[in-house]
Amino acid sequence: MVDLIYKQISFDSAGFKKYASRKSGDGGLSPGHLVFTEELEKFSGHSYPEILSELVGNHAPDVLNVGGPSLVSLIFASQILNGDDYAIRFFGMRGNDSYANKIVEMVRQTPLDISHYKTAKHKVTPFTDVFSDPGYDNGLGERTFVNNIGAAWDYTPDQLSDEFFQSQITCFGGTALVPQIHDNLSVLLKKAREQNCITVVNTVFDFRNQKKNPDMPWPLVSNYDDYKLIDLLILDYEEALKISGQKSMEYAAAFFSSTQLSTFIITNGASDLIAYSNGHLFEKTGILKYPTSDTIGEELKNNPERKGDTTGCGDNFAGGIIASLGMQLKNRNRGNFNLSEAISWGVAAGGNCCFTVGGTYHERIPGELKSRLVPIQKEFLIQIGNAKK
Repeated sequence: MVDLIYKQISFDSAGFKKYASRKSGDGGLSPGHLVFTEELEKFSGHSYPEILSELVGNHAPDVLNVGGPSLVSLIFASQILNGDDYAIRFFGMRGNDSYANKIVEMVRQTPLDISHYKTAKHKVTPFTDVFSDPGYDNGLGERTFVNNIGAAWDYTPDQLSDEFFQSQITCFGGTALVPQIHDNLSVLLKKAREQNCITVVNTVFDFRNQKKNPDMPWPLVSNYDDYKLIDLLILDYEEALKISGQKSMEYAAAFFSSTQLSTFIITNGASDLIAYSNGHLFEKTGILKYPTSDTIGEELKNNPERKGDTTGCGDNFAGGIIASLGMQLKNRNRGNFNLSEAISWGVAAGGNCCFTVGGTYHERIPGELKSRLVPIQKEFLIQIGNAKK
């Protein structure tokens, strides 16, 4: 999808408060959450162009960038693994409009293979208006998302060709924004497992199911036993609570570790993340806490002018994990992957995204992004090594 980013939108403004959510899943705007355009229209009784005008006036987006939990993470992985005998392919659906043309133009400047990026002739390209308030939460910043699913409604499991499953790693990113894929995720995971693929799932706020059953856990797989089909699940704090049906990050971690899910990582913004492996993919661990990067934190504190926004941090984190899986494939087998190594790449990738506006980093020369991240990644390994001493 395309991200249209508005950098200075106060969540305390009269316009934002007018369209703010009154209760969970009602279709209103809520910091950190995603809502669909049609649901916001039903909630407010106004057309989305009217709402947008009240929120931003005549102000054009500050940044137009490539977005989407799967596309952004795979672009990142393709940039890090470029030139190292990897083929990274994106499968998805776009509309037949100017946004699609802009996405294709930008992505073709990256190493990612988009030959399986299909066109729905009579639907718009999925887009998200991202409203960013850098002063929210005592200056940590937050975003609110308004999404139009558009052509993604038309993307079905049948359109994932056999080539998708002829991969060592298959990634299902943000499937809640691709409804027919999301509702058949267990079937697709089973097919991937039959081909001996490593399966990665990274989630996104599931407004569709939040609205349908606001007090019930969000369905991710068809039944509890199907968690065993996921080798690596990457979620943020709220997604972990909503999918598990638990009330705290610790209880959510206990829930996921009680399933046969191989590995999970729960992020929490600038706070500690939680990770776990049962030994089937990564080396076996208990439930572990990892910090975020001191290097990134110090840089943002000492040079606040370098701060971008947090859009795409989670998608880049997932991309860092995926890139590390690719690197580790060369010399490790199932059960021997190093979790700390993977998390070091995720933390470096997500943290580095704080210095830009939007999730996709546009390299001036191949290898530029990797050269920026390697020092951060190595310093993080030293940081967590010192913490364990």
